[in-house]
Amino acid sequence: MDHHDEDFLRRAAAAKARVSQVDPGEVDALLAAGAVAIDVREADEHARGTVPGATNISIGSLAERIAAEVPDLDAPIVCFCSGGNRGALAAAALEDLGYTNVKSIAGGLLAYKARKEGE
Repeated sequence: MDHHDEDFLRRAAAAKARVSQVDPGEVDALLAAGAVAIDVREADEHARGTVPGATNISIGSLAERIAAEVPDLDAPIVCFCSGGNRGALAAAALEDLGYTNVKSIAGGLLAYKARKEGE
């Protein structure tokens, strides 16, 4: 998503202030330690590339699908989207559902890929 309206950006900023943002360089270590990566983008976006091993649950279906994918409310979860806004909103929504160990990738998949390319 290239363009977001002002209300969406306001809600995303509030979510980013509320949830833990993980540095893109720390993502692989979190996943290796057992964290679940949730790609909250749409299926067509996910199909164009994602974090290795990520499960695709679009943000619109997250509330209804997350319990089947991650039943443990204390499981470490890393949410992400393309640029970090939907990922932060998803992480905040998961916290609202009772998940206790949720993070969002700061800068989203774009930042993750840029970090990987720079290694």
